[in-house]
Amino acid sequence: MSSTGSEPELREGLVTALKQQSAEVASAALRQARYWEPQIEVDRRPDGTIYVRQLGELPTPPERISDRLRHWADTTPDHTFIADRGPDGEWRRLSYKEMLERARRIGQKLLDLKLSTERPVLILSGNDIEHAQLALACILVGIPYSALSEAYSLVSSDFSKLKDIKSLLNPGLVFAADGETFARALDTVFDDVTVMVARRPNRPDSMLFSDVLATEATAAVDAAAAAVRPDTIAKWLFTSGSTGSPKAVINTNGMIAANQMMVRDCYAFVQDEPPVILDWTPWNHTAGGNKVFFLVLFNGGTLYIDDGRPTPSGISKTLRNLAEIAPTWFFNVPRGYEEMVHAFDRDHALRNTFFSRVKMLMYAGAGLGQHTWEALQRLSVEATGERVLIASGLGSTETAPFSLMCTIEAERAGNVGIPAKGITLKLVPVGDKLEARLKGPNITPGYWKQPELTAKAFDEEGFYNLGDALRFADPDDVYQGFYFDGRTAENFKLRTGTWVNVGRLRTGFIDHFDGLVKDVAVTGLDEEFLGGLVFPDLRAAGDLAGDDTLEGEALMAHPAVRAAFADKLRSLAVTSTGSSTLIRRIILMARAPDIDRGEVTDKGSINQRQVLSNRAADVAEIYQGSPRVISIEE
Repeated sequence: MSSTGSEPELREGLVTALKQQSAEVASAALRQARYWEPQIEVDRRPDGTIYVRQLGELPTPPERISDRLRHWADTTPDHTFIADRGPDGEWRRLSYKEMLERARRIGQKLLDLKLSTERPVLILSGNDIEHAQLALACILVGIPYSALSEAYSLVSSDFSKLKDIKSLLNPGLVFAADGETFARALDTVFDDVTVMVARRPNRPDSMLFSDVLATEATAAVDAAAAAVRPDTIAKWLFTSGSTGSPKAVINTNGMIAANQMMVRDCYAFVQDEPPVILDWTPWNHTAGGNKVFFLVLFNGGTLYIDDGRPTPSGISKTLRNLAEIAPTWFFNVPRGYEEMVHAFDRDHALRNTFFSRVKMLMYAGAGLGQHTWEALQRLSVEATGERVLIASGLGSTETAPFSLMCTIEAERAGNVGIPAKGITLKLVPVGDKLEARLKGPNITPGYWKQPELTAKAFDEEGFYNLGDALRFADPDDVYQGFYFDGRTAENFKLRTGTWVNVGRLRTGFIDHFDGLVKDVAVTGLDEEFLGGLVFPDLRAAGDLAGDDTLEGEALMAHPAVRAAFADKLRSLAVTSTGSSTLIRRIILMARAPDIDRGEVTDKGSINQRQVLSNRAADVAEIYQGSPRVISIEE
C-alpha cells in the first residue's frame, strides 16, 4: 500500500469529507436580512379554482416614475445612481442630481422634436449611460420609448422584426450608441427617421448625444412632467414571441410604480440600505429593464452596468467587475452562476468579495441545477460562515415583471414563492395541472394596437393568463410557496395517447445529469417514445474530452463525451415509471438556445415549443436515426 492510500480508501475519505462539508453548510446560519411578513388568504372554489392573495394594502405608489428621480436628486443629490465602463476601462458615473439635470435637457429636445405616443423613441443599442439618460428623459416628459434587442439590428439579415416594429410604433427618433456599428440597420430601415448617436455618426444629419445635452431646459419640461399620469405609457417591451412578430407590451407609469412598491415591500432590506447592484441583463427585457433598473431608482441605490455576459468568453469581464463591486443584491441566469462557481473555486479573494455583503442571490426561471445551488451555498459558508438566500420568483413582461417571490429557504431550486402584496393569484385546473393567472395594479393593459391578442390574454374575470403551471410546495401550507410546473402549452401526448408532463421531466433530467446539462427540450409529440435535444455544459464536456480546444460538433462527437452521456441516460432510464418518463434517445446540441430566435422566454427559461420548431431537423434525426443520436441501447 502506498503512503497516499489505496483507491478504495481515498474514495471513502472523499465521501466522508463531502458529508462533513455538507453538514457544515447545513448547520451554518442564514444571513440576516429584512423581508416581508406575509399573511395569506386562500379561497378554494367548488370547481377546483383556487385564489391566493396576501392580506393588507400595498403602500401607495408614486403617481409617476420620475417622482423617484426627483426625490433622490433632492435628498441624496451626489450619490452615484448609475455607472458603466468608459472607453478607458474606468467607471463613468452619474449622480442622481446629474441624471435629473440631463434628463431635463434631453427631455426638452424630445419636446422640440414634437415626439409623442404616436411618434415615440426607439433605442437600438444596449445598456449604457446614454441609454439610461434617454430612457429617463422620455419617462420624465411622457414620451414613450422602446428598447430593442441589439440582434434585431446587428444579427438579422433582412431586418424583418425591425421593419414590423417600425410599422407598429411609427418612431419619430431612433437612438444608437455607435452610428457605424448600427449603420446597416439605420440606413436600411430608418433612412426616413431622425437619428441620434453617441459617437461615430453614420450620416451627416445624425444628431450627436453631446449636442443634445447642451439643450437648455425650459418650463415646458416641467409642464410635460406634471401632465404625466399613472396611465401614461412609459415604454413598450417586446416579447420574444413564439411565432410571427414580437408583441408590444404596454408598460405604464402606474404599473411599473406599483410593481416597484411590491418589490420594496418584499425586499424590505432595500429600505434600510440603498441597494448596490452589478447587472448585465439587457434593458430590452423586463428583468433588466424593469425589475433591476427601477429597483435601483426607486430605492436610491447604485447600478453598475456589467459589460460582461454569462458565457465562457464573456464571464471574465463580469469577474473583473465583481472584484471591484460587492453587490448587496444579485441577479443572474443559471448559466452565469455556473460560470461564477468555477471562478470562485479558483479565486478565493474574489469569492470573499462577492459574498461579503450580498443579501440575496436571485436566479431566473426554474432551471438552476441542484449542483449549482449547493455549490453557491458552500461558497457562501466558506467566505462568510453564513448561508445566503438563493431564491427565484415568477412573472412576465406583462406583469412588469415582479409577481411571485420566494423569500424562505427552499429545499431545492424551482420554488417561485407566493404572490406579492396587491396581486391575486388564480389557479385554474387544466388537466392534471394548475394554470396560473394574475390580477393586480402591475398588469399591463394590453398589447399596443393588437386588441384581439389583448382579449385572448385575459380571462372572463380579467385575470392575465401566464401560461405557466404551478404546484403547491406543501398542499397543507401555502406559506411554503409554489413550484414552477412547466408551461401548460408544453405538455403533449405520445402516439399511444399518454400525456407527458414536460416541466417535471425536464427538471428531473437536468438534476440527474449533475452539472453536465444546462437544459433540454423534450421531444415526442405524436411519436412512439420520448427523446431530447440536450444543451450540454460546454466546460464539463471539454473536461470529459480532456481537450479544451475542441468545440462545436467535434466536441459533441468525442467518444468520452458520448460515453458519459450514454451512461447517465441509461441510469436515468432505470428510474422511469413508464413511457411518459422514459427518454430513450438524445442529441447533443452544439449551439445554445438563442434568445433572439425566441428559444429563451422572458422569464429566462427555455421556450420548448420554439426550440423544437427551430430545430425540427434535429428532432427528425432522433426518430429517423443518425450517428449523432445517443441511445439507452448503447
